[in-house]
Parts: sequence; C-alpha cells; structure tokens
Amino acid sequence: MARPCAWVPWTPASSPTLRCVPRWGGLVGQLQGLLGKGDDHATPSGRLRIEGDAELARALQRMAQRFDPDWQRPFVVAFGEVAGMQVANGVAAALTGARRAGAGFAAAAAEYVVEESRDVVGRHELDAFHDDVDVLRDDVERLAARIAHLAAAAAAVGGAR
Repeated sequence: MARPCAWVPWTPASSPTLRCVPRWGGLVGQLQGLLGKGDDHATPSGRLRIEGDAELARALQRMAQRFDPDWQRPFVVAFGEVAGMQVANGVAAALTGARRAGAGFAAAAAEYVVEESRDVVGRHELDAFHDDVDVLRDDVERLAARIAHLAAAAAAVGGAR
C-alpha cells in the first residue's frame, strides 16, 4: 500500500513556495479542534510558523475550510450498506459522548482547582489583583512626582538664601 505523502526533509535548496512548520504543542492542540473545543478562527501564537506566499496560503486555507469528506463511506465500504451506516453512526455518537464527557471533566476539574483546592486563582480575583496593582502603580507615580516637586521647591528656597 502506497503512502499518501512522503516525508521530504526541508533544505534551503528545495525551498517550496509555502512552508508550514508545526510545533508539538500545535499538533497536540489540534486534538481540541477534533473534539470541538477551542477557537476555530485562530491558531495560538507559537504553534505554527508560516513562511512564503500569502496568496498560496489563503488558497490552501479556503480549500481546507471547504474540505468535507464523507466520513461514513469507509465504514460502508468495510461493513456494507446497512452495518456500515450503523457503525459510522455509533462511532459518531461515541465521539460526541467523549466530547461532552471531556468538556464536563475539564469544567469540573477547573472548578475544583479554582474553588475547592485554591491552587489556581480565579479570573475575577486575578482581574481585581491587576486593578489593585494598577492603582498602586499610579499612586506611586503621583507620590514620586510630588516628592520631585517638593525637592525642586526645597532646592529653590535653599538656593535663594
């Protein structure tokens, strides 16, 4: 059986017009897309580096967005018309259930870590902390300006004597 694509190491001499270099984190992160989680509109920073022709990249993106294979066909070919459809529907239901279970587990784990064990600070608490730091920084800047103004005034009074 022939492989659909062959691995060709990249060299500057054989540089293609468009080159995509995925990182391991990006490849693992694609599992979220397969399970229906994550942002479908953007690849997180640092997970994919793209170099080359932007027009070719847009054309490939449009092709990938329109890619909608018949996921039931391999099951129909392997198991026949009736059994293949049943197996395909069963696999789809199992994946949907796994997606729901994974989302529920992730939500429960996040709630436990934030609320029960207090190992992670919640979003609202972190935002409040950042607001407090901003207020403190502004107060320190005003105090430093006031001290500089008083020092300049003291120097002017001391120089006038």
